[in-house]
Amino acid sequence: MAYVLLWGSAFNAARVIALEWPPLWALLLRFAAVGPLLWLLVRARHAPLPRGGDLLRVMAMGVFGMGGYLACAWVASGYVPSGLVALLSACAPLFVALGEAAMGQRMSRTGWLGLGLGWLGVALLGLLRSADGIAAAEAWGLGIAILGALLQAIGVLAYAPTRGRVAAWPTNFVQTVTASLLLLVLVGLWGGPMPGVPSLPVVSALLYVSVVVGMAGYALFFVVIARFGASNAAALQLMAPPVAAVIGWALLGERLAWGDLLGGAITLAGLLLMFRAR
Repeated sequence: MAYVLLWGSAFNAARVIALEWPPLWALLLRFAAVGPLLWLLVRARHAPLPRGGDLLRVMAMGVFGMGGYLACAWVASGYVPSGLVALLSACAPLFVALGEAAMGQRMSRTGWLGLGLGWLGVALLGLLRSADGIAAAEAWGLGIAILGALLQAIGVLAYAPTRGRVAAWPTNFVQTVTASLLLLVLVGLWGGPMPGVPSLPVVSALLYVSVVVGMAGYALFFVVIARFGASNAAALQLMAPPVAAVIGWALLGERLAWGDLLGGAITLAGLLLMFRAR
């Protein structure tokens, strides 16, 4: 339960930050805060860093699956409710499945059915939002959230061959450092001038996503994988969008239209079928 709550509430914290402070600057601070803590943990555990081709694949995961994905999710959080950003971010497995199919990996009928349902839900959500009169800023937020899911899938596909050969915490450290370098570039291009002193809610949200989610969340992620397996851990992450939606409604006053709920339910059902097929 704590695992699901942490992953879901991270989107709410990003929403709090993005509504008041430049999200790219905030994300850069998040990586800068977590990086040294991860380095101390790696040194304490005497864990070796990835090398050679594995290092390049882990760095690709840092660029696409961590830095690019979170940059898109945090920017999108300034335009659409956190529950919706969480749902569209959860579509990454749909892109992963398409990539694996393109590389020749076979998928069962149940897997294809889940993939079809997942994309049907996303399409339905977008169509119903458009029918209700979607604003340009909102459309931008939806589009960049989907782009984030695509970037995460690219990172996962690049990283996949290294699984089982690299340790978890050194991998997390290298990904964080690489993502920090990417955010330096993004801030220089699109971050705007250095922001002023953040408000107390923004500081609290930054501390939460940096220390609680960035450290404890990943620790729980590794524990869940060890106890229940990677597929079950990924399936549990499907609870993140409903959790983010409930927290956003209760604490942030967010509202989701009936079309969002319908499209989201169909997408989550499709993702669940995909995980069951694997």
